Amino acid sequence: MQTTTKFIGASALLLLVTTFTLPAAQAQGKAPTDQVCNDKANPPQDAVTKGGCVVINRTKGNCHACHAIAGTSSHGNIAPPLVSMKQRFPDKAKLRAQIWDATVANPRSVMSPFGRHKILSEQEIDQVVEFMLTL
Repeated sequence: MQTTTKFIGASALLLLVTTFTLPAAQAQGKAPTDQVCNDKANPPQDAVTKGGCVVINRTKGNCHACHAIAGTSSHGNIAPPLVSMKQRFPDKAKLRAQIWDATVANPRSVMSPFGRHKILSEQEIDQVVEFMLTL
């Protein structure tokens, strides 16, 4: 019985620590939550979390409409899942170019040219790249 009490106490402490850490910890390896992205009192400060917020924002990236992304509750199956991105894109510039305009590498791509069409700013594209490399 005492072991169970210690375990529950440790679990409660872990929950408190993970609840009150910086949003960046939540964005590493999975998309941040809407709550993290929309927290006016403690808005995301780091590029990774900001990029994750752009990715899940339906009026910006909306990447999960086509891609499976860890941390999102719904996703599309039109495009490949966003996993092992560092291995798939060891050259950060190529990943950025893909997000800026995927039709350069594949003229038949259905991916929106986020940079060419000015859907995302240059800074937002850089933030998305930083987030993607954590997946």
